[in-house]
Amino acid sequence: MNTKLTLNLDKGVIEQAKIFAKKNNVSLSKLIERYLNSLTVVSETDREVSALVESLTGVISNNLVDDKKDYHDYIADKYL
Repeated sequence: MNTKLTLNLDKGVIEQAKIFAKKNNVSLSKLIERYLNSLTVVSETDREVSALVESLTGVISNNLVDDKKDYHDYIADKYL
């Protein structure tokens, strides 16, 4: 459902926004709607981490896995 909104903005800002909207083939209303929506959408980094995930954080050490060595060993076993 669309609702009419009246804004008071600097004339220069409006003109620049109109130019930008025209170059991007979008209406000024849609441009503003998308911008406001981008401000209000919860990003991936803003989500709360559950207690379970928090408790598991850091359980697996990066030092335990050596992908290059594991791959080298796999290829050596396969072809030698």
